Amino acid sequence: MARPERIRLGDLLVQESLITSDQLQEALAAQKTSGRKLGRMFIDNGWVDETQIAKALARQLRAQYVDMSKRSVRPEVARLLPEVQARRLRALPLEETPTGVRVGMADPTDLAAYDEIARLIRREIELVVVAESQLLAAIDRSYQHREDIAGLAKELQTELTSVEGELGDLLGLNSASAEDAPVVRLLYSVFEEALRVRASDIHIEPQERSLRIRYRIDGALHVQTEADSKISGAVALRLKLMSGLDISEKRLPQDGRFAAKLRNGAVDVRISTMPTQHGESVVMRLLSQNSGLLSLNGLNLPPRVAAAMKRAIARPSGIVLVTGPTGSGKTTTLYAALNQLNSTDRKIITVEDPVEYRLPGLNQVQVMEKIDLSFARVLRAALRQDPDVILVGEMRDQNTAEIGMRAALTGHLVLSTLHTNDAMSTPIRLLDMGVPRYMVALSLQLVLAQRLVRVICPHCAEPHTPEAHEHAWLTNLIDEATLASATLRRGRGCSECNQTGYTGRTGIYEFIEMTQELIDALNHGEPATFVQAARRQMAGHTLARDALRLVLEGRTTVEDAMRVSNQVAET
Repeated sequence: MARPERIRLGDLLVQESLITSDQLQEALAAQKTSGRKLGRMFIDNGWVDETQIAKALARQLRAQYVDMSKRSVRPEVARLLPEVQARRLRALPLEETPTGVRVGMADPTDLAAYDEIARLIRREIELVVVAESQLLAAIDRSYQHREDIAGLAKELQTELTSVEGELGDLLGLNSASAEDAPVVRLLYSVFEEALRVRASDIHIEPQERSLRIRYRIDGALHVQTEADSKISGAVALRLKLMSGLDISEKRLPQDGRFAAKLRNGAVDVRISTMPTQHGESVVMRLLSQNSGLLSLNGLNLPPRVAAAMKRAIARPSGIVLVTGPTGSGKTTTLYAALNQLNSTDRKIITVEDPVEYRLPGLNQVQVMEKIDLSFARVLRAALRQDPDVILVGEMRDQNTAEIGMRAALTGHLVLSTLHTNDAMSTPIRLLDMGVPRYMVALSLQLVLAQRLVRVICPHCAEPHTPEAHEHAWLTNLIDEATLASATLRRGRGCSECNQTGYTGRTGIYEFIEMTQELIDALNHGEPATFVQAARRQMAGHTLARDALRLVLEGRTTVEDAMRVSNQVAET
């Protein structure tokens, strides 16, 4: 394709009847003071969308329009244009042709950008037009850092084995710019890639002959790269320095946290180290500072669950417990409740280990066991601070649970978490911890149990016929006629979801409210009596049933629903 001619975007959109002349004049007048791009102003005003602009430009230039949401690009083709230049020029090589390279551009009227692309690629360019947001998403997918991370790990290994390399230089201790240290560049790339693929955790695991780096994405672990085991010590040492841990202690587990500023955002990192047979294993939980706190409405709770939660937190006193395994979203749910309760006429104190979210207006306390700043000690002090609402990160022991219960009995609303399998076993678990029966019966208001299931990628979703074991699970919950009329789905795997078939997670829930019937059953003394009463209250509204609802709605797969709910008995 020949070099494109300059086109006046506003005139083109008026000619295509996508905007009016008056709208164009309004945007031109506003542009003189704001300096913003004209196309972006049209979009922000709601007059046109990116796709309409891209298709209009393609028609005018007699070029092809490409929908990048349904297209993947091979990394080796994308790298014909360096990533920095691709982002700056808003362009991406899509595929090689017999005569040159097909390149997608968001703004094909930018002649300077076109000339620079031609200079960098040094091959015949066939120009196609793409929407800008789709282009940026494709750049994120195409420039995967797997090879970069492996290369940086190999570079670090080479320098560690060099007689000339000093450990201080490699760790960024002696150099004027610590960012130049090999291990710092390696970790920077690991964090960048983790944020790009929406990882919640990074696992750095020394093996006998390798160092394995894995990401947890939507609840499942994926291997990112494997490097030489010789670099594991340097990586662990640098991470300890970043989080203020004792670098001389390699025999005991340690916990800490630090903040990292990256190109695509800032992130809080919670770190845990543990000695293993082949070195120190490091696990890091990533808490992005760019993701705002959700409200209860933003959690998309089922209406019945949302109503119960709002009733419970509207009470002036009592305990609300959210239960489930680690990583099931308990803290997110509690902070959504705190977000709703947070106001100038309430004093809210949180006691956590660690403080995972920072919410203005709250008094948040970090527990530090090493200086005897325990949950119980902070909770006692918090009660003397005249609070209205108290969040206890976890009911870990009898002492903490009893103090929380007493606080609820003396006019405070207490929110907390507990590790139990389901809602109905939670009061019994509190009794097993040694909490007096009357305290549990009088203070407990609501127990919400939850899990997270993966959401099917909308870009590659396809119908799915259940396998034998999936069919057996389904027919245990619904009849054959209902199953025959349902359309089950799964994700085939595409570039949008990194070939996993899933994008994001959502919650499944069950709850019990401590009605008079349940209080009487709990005071009866026999656990079986309470369990039977709780089952009657929850009938048809268990975790397994909520997972089934998402399966029938086509939002998650039978496989994932089974994985999450198979450990919970169906009633």
